[in-house]
Amino acid sequence: MAPQKRNNAPKQSEYKDKDKPTQIRMSNIEAAKAVASAIRTSLGPRGMDKMIQAANGDVTITNDGATILKQMQVLHPAAKMLVELSKAQDVEAGDGTTSVCVIAGSLLDACSKLLAKGIHPTSISEAFQKASAKSMEILEGMTTPLDLNDRESLLKSASTSLNSKVVSQYSNILSPIAVDAVLRVINPAYADNVDLNDIKIVKKLGGTVEDIELIDGLVFDQKTQGVGGPNKMEKAKIGLIQFCISPPKTDMDNSVVVSDYTQMDKVLREERQYILNIVKQIKKVGCNVLLIQKSILRDAVSDLALHFLAKMKIMVVKDIEREDIEFVCKSLNCRPIASLDHFVAESLGTAELVEEIHTGASKIVKITGITNPGRTVTVLIRGSNKLVLEEADRSLHDALCVIRCLVKKRALIAGGGAPEIELSLKLMDYANSLTGMEQYCFREFAEALEVIPFTLAENAGLNPISTVTELRNRHAQGETTAGINVRKGAITNILEENVVQPLLVSQSAIHLASETVRSIMKIDDIVNCM
Repeated sequence: MAPQKRNNAPKQSEYKDKDKPTQIRMSNIEAAKAVASAIRTSLGPRGMDKMIQAANGDVTITNDGATILKQMQVLHPAAKMLVELSKAQDVEAGDGTTSVCVIAGSLLDACSKLLAKGIHPTSISEAFQKASAKSMEILEGMTTPLDLNDRESLLKSASTSLNSKVVSQYSNILSPIAVDAVLRVINPAYADNVDLNDIKIVKKLGGTVEDIELIDGLVFDQKTQGVGGPNKMEKAKIGLIQFCISPPKTDMDNSVVVSDYTQMDKVLREERQYILNIVKQIKKVGCNVLLIQKSILRDAVSDLALHFLAKMKIMVVKDIEREDIEFVCKSLNCRPIASLDHFVAESLGTAELVEEIHTGASKIVKITGITNPGRTVTVLIRGSNKLVLEEADRSLHDALCVIRCLVKKRALIAGGGAPEIELSLKLMDYANSLTGMEQYCFREFAEALEVIPFTLAENAGLNPISTVTELRNRHAQGETTAGINVRKGAITNILEENVVQPLLVSQSAIHLASETVRSIMKIDDIVNCM
């Protein structure tokens, strides 16, 4: 039978080619929006917390955007870009990790509306870049300059950051600690950055978050070693050694066979003599507190060595982690000693007091009164359970990052959705002076920024539409610092409520969100290479 002719077959249109890129783009936008909407409820002081269960059964309770996204198993490549975005914000500013994803999700929603109008993705991308640059300018014009000696303003911004965390009820305790810790490790006169590695955070189970303390010195969460040895030492001379006080071992593939008892006695005698020599050398130099680096291949210190050290009244703390060595040296102003030949008095650090302290079920070693200490500080965090302890650590890190932002860029802006609404209105005005496609794109960009006050109102249980409308109205009348006061459930001058945030956090959030959205807009195909 002859094949039937298909006269009614549709002509292959040239536009069919463009169908796939559109689908890919929409798929990317939907995936990224899904991630943004998942953490949207965690925004603001009245945001909800998320309970995350890992594959191994570990549970985390948090409302920190970066932590939630880091633990989420995200499969879609575009959604992974949002996870990377929150990581970038965490590195750059440290705070605003939830806001940056919410803004990105809202901008992607704006993109899908613009694409539906038939605007080319490249035009949208370029317009968003200009809108982002314009936003930076507008934000610069809204700032209040800050002096690092103005402790009150630093405390306000740290409290604003902590108010949206699980441990918000302790913000009056945590914010002074964050401010003092940063000010102790920098010179406010000429510092332009803070190395957060100079602030060591030690977590210890037991007590409550209220028992947190800032220690001008060092804390080790190990107890002292050896029975009968001292656990308190005044006028301490502290040596940090990187060699082992234990009998040497042969290489992995060698073994020594001793068959004769006299030989065996000789080996034990030699071992005893070897260790005694090391301990005598340590005592001779005048060291009375010994910190020993953790060793992998053999015991850092043997029982026999501990016995000798205890007899000579030398306090021993072992298993100092390799990555902590630099911090310990900087704090004690001592040098790490790699071999016994280099064990000299010049390499030791000195301190007024080294003592072992009971904390709940365990013990810690605390070193205070260090002679000419480095610019370092230790924070000891306490918590009744592991979940609270971890969250207190994350919250304190965010507060430290906020102060670091203020050291980098000494400018404050209002919080509570005020800068976003102000930006939205100013960009709308600016859009009216533009022509063509750019005007549409600028308007959508401006409207997308309203998602922050909208979400703040929604999470606080207010009517989001009427709240944002009133907020917009107040800003149009010239009240540039009017924001959403979630405590009173109304719109007030947010500066009177002490809700302030660093300029760098907002700038970084808008800049990074628009960069990510532009990257997603430029993608027109996903190629799988298996």
